[in-house]
Amino acid sequence: MDEDARLLALSAIAHRSRLAIFRLLAAAGPGGLPAGEISAQLGIVPSSLSFHLKDMSRANLVSSNRRGTFIYYSAGLDAIHGVIDFLTEICLADSARTPFSR
Repeated sequence: MDEDARLLALSAIAHRSRLAIFRLLAAAGPGGLPAGEISAQLGIVPSSLSFHLKDMSRANLVSSNRRGTFIYYSAGLDAIHGVIDFLTEICLADSARTPFSR
């Protein structure tokens, strides 16, 4: 995952609704949830949910697959691990040498 992809994922997850969607999908596991279930559980209207899922999909934070007439969404754990690695590398690289001030 290159730096631009990591920044795109970080930007996409930095929104209250998208973070809630990601948390719900991560808890649901690899089977994911259908869009209607996500909408119902989080109280996000379908048009807004569609917008957020599209943005998250572009950042590889969610993947989708069709099962019959439903589209199931799953959390993109590789992308979020890439964001965590990126933040660790750029923000904490010198933390072992420089103690945090409190």
